[in-house]
Amino acid sequence: MKINKVEKSRIKEVDFDNLVFGQTLSDHMFVMDYTNGQWGEPSIEPFGGMSFFPSIASLHYGQTIFEGLKAYKNENGSVLLFKPDTHEIRINNSASRLCMPELPAGTMSSALKALLDIDRDWVPTQPGQSLYIRPLMFATEQTLGVHPSHSYRFVIFTSPVASYYSGAVKVKVEREYVRAAEGGTGFIKSGGNYAASLLPTQNAINEGYNQVLWTDSKEHKYIEEIGTMNVFFQIGDNIVTPELTSSILPGITRQSVIDLAKKWGLVVEERKVTVTEVLEAQQNGQLKDAFGSGTAATITQISTIGDKGVDYVLDPSLPREFSTRAQSYLNKLKVGQEEDYMSWMVTI
Repeated sequence: MKINKVEKSRIKEVDFDNLVFGQTLSDHMFVMDYTNGQWGEPSIEPFGGMSFFPSIASLHYGQTIFEGLKAYKNENGSVLLFKPDTHEIRINNSASRLCMPELPAGTMSSALKALLDIDRDWVPTQPGQSLYIRPLMFATEQTLGVHPSHSYRFVIFTSPVASYYSGAVKVKVEREYVRAAEGGTGFIKSGGNYAASLLPTQNAINEGYNQVLWTDSKEHKYIEEIGTMNVFFQIGDNIVTPELTSSILPGITRQSVIDLAKKWGLVVEERKVTVTEVLEAQQNGQLKDAFGSGTAATITQISTIGDKGVDYVLDPSLPREFSTRAQSYLNKLKVGQEEDYMSWMVTI
């Protein structure tokens, strides 16, 4: 691996007390190109611009995928990663769906270790902060023909961040627009999925909500996920979450929440969940909790569900014992303050 370090770090210019999510970029990036049917020599370079022609395929036909994960520091100064191998599996699943080359096994994990070892000073130590990591792959062939690109670039860069949400969120049930349909690309992290979400999300924000609660594309009857998170409900004593389909992202934090709930003796139901069921549960007192899960947010509780002009507000006095416990466990685990009985953490 070629390594070309910056002559002078920019870290002293960063105000770590006022981080805006995704706005501050670390010193270095990992870069590796795919040409002639194989991946080339990897390198770590100073973070900076890249030169491309406007005819590259990713700008026209959407061959672009990404991941998102985080690094943390424990009290000894070691850098900790949460389930990096699972993220590598998922980016390869995304690549396969979009006719892009998969990364050789272990490539992303090795790249992460090398990059974070160099930029370990960029991993924040303040409570609630972390180093957000963005791996991405995009087509680079110059072509206007509609076919899979013959060349690609894989990049990893990082950004010190604070919490994504500052508290509980209000979500609006989306009954007009569609994020993804069965048979499409909703189960992968493709840029086009997020482009499709921008207008309805902005509409929801303009109406006083934080995010959209997506429903199925056929009937707008079944809940799928939140714009930036998977979604869970506690109905009675059971934890309920929409079962995975080709239109729902298989969240890595989602699976972690399910595993924790089962380990702690709770019943978890992965099944179809209707909007009607959830709203009726809220009205009859059976909706004990509602929350989202994701890398950026970890676990974020839902305060309000809006549907057809009516706000269904969860009782502020609800104990929300499971989501609070899961949030606390995951936050402490990631900085080495909880036992890693699932072997989820990797130390650098």
